[in-house]
Amino acid sequence: MGLLNYSPNRTRVKICGLKTIHDVDAAVAAGVDAVGFVFYPKSPRAVSPQTAAALISRLPAGVDAVGLVVNATDAEFEAIRRVAPITLWQFHGDESPSECQGFAAGQPWIKAARVGADFPFADFSLQYRQADAFLLDALVEGYGGGGIPFDWSGIPEAWISANAHQVVLSGGLNVHNVGDAIARLHPCVVDVSSGVEISKGVKDHALMKEFIQAVRAADASTTS
Repeated sequence: MGLLNYSPNRTRVKICGLKTIHDVDAAVAAGVDAVGFVFYPKSPRAVSPQTAAALISRLPAGVDAVGLVVNATDAEFEAIRRVAPITLWQFHGDESPSECQGFAAGQPWIKAARVGADFPFADFSLQYRQADAFLLDALVEGYGGGGIPFDWSGIPEAWISANAHQVVLSGGLNVHNVGDAIARLHPCVVDVSSGVEISKGVKDHALMKEFIQAVRAADASTTS
């Protein structure tokens, strides 16, 4: 699993919501560290477990296959696990810590937080302390993928300093703002979906490449 291997000099990149072979191949060619597959039927980016399995078969060693679930039932979760070789789980709904632990069944997992005003960062990270990472997303209608950034200045400096090695930053990232996000917060991972799309659920391969180039440029600037 490479996505959550923290390095202060190399921000990992996850592109979420891929649906086609061409999208996956383009993401891999651009240098992605992980690809996210959405198993939330209400999302325009949703895929079936069978489709995800076919797409995951194209990933080279070292590129994580992240399974995003939202309040999935036992049956839905087992249907995914049965056919799709997910390497990392992302819980994006209202799952309790014990539910996350139980569903992950020993595999690494990320808990997403929808960050609004007065979000209780310390309580959240304490409650989900067994998570391998914390994903910070914007508080929007639905569960992620809204393309709306949240106010990063609202993240307590002490919290981000203590938890940067576990932070997956999401929520409205794009080619134009990801460099600023990395310079300010130094997260382990940046996670993009709508920011590399030409329409909801339709990825733009040029934007994916440009996004990863922007991340690498920010890393180089931070290092120097």
